Amino acid sequence: METTGSVPMTDPSVPAVTEMVDVALRSYFLTHGSEPKLTNPGEVHEAIKSLKVTKTPGPNGIPNRALKHLPQRAVSLLAQIFNVVLCTHHFPAAWKHARVISILKPRKDPALPSSYRPISLLDTIGKLFEKILLARILHVGSERGLMRDEQFGFRPRHSTSLLLARLVEMITRNFGEKRLTDAIFIDVAKAFDTVWIDGLLYK
Repeated sequence: METTGSVPMTDPSVPAVTEMVDVALRSYFLTHGSEPKLTNPGEVHEAIKSLKVTKTPGPNGIPNRALKHLPQRAVSLLAQIFNVVLCTHHFPAAWKHARVISILKPRKDPALPSSYRPISLLDTIGKLFEKILLARILHVGSERGLMRDEQFGFRPRHSTSLLLARLVEMITRNFGEKRLTDAIFIDVAKAFDTVWIDGLLYK
């Protein structure tokens, strides 16, 4: 966060931005829920094209490479399955199951369970469906101006290296203008193990 004296230059909790998000959410909740925007084979095909073939498959054992070689008929069937999920508002239980593998953290004691990072490998088809939904959410958020410039997580063309370059540029500029730059870095230990899930979903 860039500051001049003690006055924040950028504040993610600006009332105007909060009100904008609230209005968008109210509009969403007032929308008739039985008429979702259905997908189509073209949208599914584009999502498949962007999949990374190096990803390890989940419990169903279907690799992304196999999805990239599906015939048009199979892609159309996937679109039909996704549309049923959208219309019924039911996310299949099989897509929620994960195959968990443990990866040893660098320079950690292999004898300690805390030295391993668990990785959950989810169902390939479920992840493809989520990819389509994420693209839609990002499009609507950007179109309505709900995404702030400071938001880098889960956004295309917003890599960690780009964020670091912006931070270095900000610090360098402030040095030249003899201004202070404050930064806060938070790394919460076992954050996802202790988070209040119901509260997080509510927020």
